[in-house]
Amino acid sequence: MESRKNLNIRSGDTLIVWQKIQEKGKTRLQAFEGLVLARKHGNEAGATFTVRKVASGVGVEKIFPLYSPIIDKIEIIKRSKVRRAKLYHIREKAAKEIKRQMRHSTMVNIKTVSDIEETNKKEQADKKSKEDELKQKEADIKNIKIEKSEKKVAEETGEIK
Repeated sequence: MESRKNLNIRSGDTLIVWQKIQEKGKTRLQAFEGLVLARKHGNEAGATFTVRKVASGVGVEKIFPLYSPIIDKIEIIKRSKVRRAKLYHIREKAAKEIKRQMRHSTMVNIKTVSDIEETNKKEQADKKSKEDELKQKEADIKNIKIEKSEKKVAEETGEIK
């Protein structure tokens, strides 16, 4: 959740919002990619942002709470320079005009880390460290056995180290 505060979502950003959808006891992720029209209430607990996309020729808008637990992760695909804080006028504009106005955009790839991905990474790191410890212990045991056998051979032959 802290990473969402630092994500700095602004009007004019093109982003993908990954939502957790529960159906029949299973959870899946659904992407909603679109243009951010508005950002409201700063970084407070009730902060929201509005995303618009055109699906099958129909404009679809969704208002997402910034800190919603339903949102798995947010990826900012593109940042555009816009001169308005709220881009509600885009609803009436044609796609060509919008693209012409957003020529001065830069491609970025900023993501929040999914809670699931974060726990998986931690588990893998723990597993790897345990495996490394086991390998080290096995190597130590092997070295001790070799030293003991060398001592035994030396004692039998009469050589003392």
